[in-house]
Amino acid sequence: MQAQDTTCTYFAGKEVYEFNYYTNEIIGFTEQNSKYYEINLTYGDVLCLDFSDEKNRTRKVITTFFDGSTNEQVLDSKNNVYYSPRGTVKVLVGKPKFFNKL
Repeated sequence: MQAQDTTCTYFAGKEVYEFNYYTNEIIGFTEQNSKYYEINLTYGDVLCLDFSDEKNRTRKVITTFFDGSTNEQVLDSKNNVYYSPRGTVKVLVGKPKFFNKL
């Protein structure tokens, strides 16, 4: 059995923090200036995406799996936490967009 590690990426507007999921120690900080923020994972690891945009917004998230297949989702990004599915090796997180309720 392979051990898994859990990493966390926290998004608040343009601010992006990488931190240790278990100790809450900040590992890195950057601003999201590109259309997508790229997060690479080791096969078997889990990613916690913590979205804390101040207003009702959405973010496009594109997940790439070990076999090359992808999944595209639009996720609510006001105070929501999501975890990567099994087999994820890369996650692209789009900039926040206004949430349009119909």
